[in-house]
Amino acid sequence: MRKLITPSLAVLATLCALVLPTSAVHAQEVAADYHVKPGDVLMISVWREEDLQIEALVRPDGKFSFPLVGDVQAAGRAVSEIQTEIIQRIETYIPDAVATVMLKLIEGNKAFVVGKVNRPGPILMTSDTNVMQALSIAGGAAQFAGLKSIVILRGQGGSQSAIPFNYNEVESGKNLQQNITLQAGDVVVVP
Repeated sequence: MRKLITPSLAVLATLCALVLPTSAVHAQEVAADYHVKPGDVLMISVWREEDLQIEALVRPDGKFSFPLVGDVQAAGRAVSEIQTEIIQRIETYIPDAVATVMLKLIEGNKAFVVGKVNRPGPILMTSDTNVMQALSIAGGAAQFAGLKSIVILRGQGGSQSAIPFNYNEVESGKNLQQNITLQAGDVVVVP
């Protein structure tokens, strides 16, 4: 019996060795592309400095505060950029500092689905999320929803735009360009 288990474990170990590195590389690529948003939470620590280990909430103005550094602009930047800035700004106080910045919670990357859906409210977008996926997360359209008249409201600076979406066309494979990737703050309105 022992001989049967050993080859199975060897095959399992080989499969894990082939699959896990690919998954880890993909996760790093996604994290490298993500830009921090207000509402996200960062874990920041400086090696060998207990007083410089904090969880930082990115404020609505896109900044957070860190000891010895003051306010740091985080919104719209990659985690690696924030880490580099912190190291540069604390070098005056701690030469050769080693700092780590990690994204702990992605709370700022939300869109909203409102109107005639089964579960209206915010949806957390941990990866690229298109309109059809958002509607699915919201439990689908409720009875008597106006599927041809869905609108995505998008804020751009101080103004808003309305992007039309016809569920029936996308469902049948037509005009698929309507199925846009949502951005943080988008509101999908299902009349």
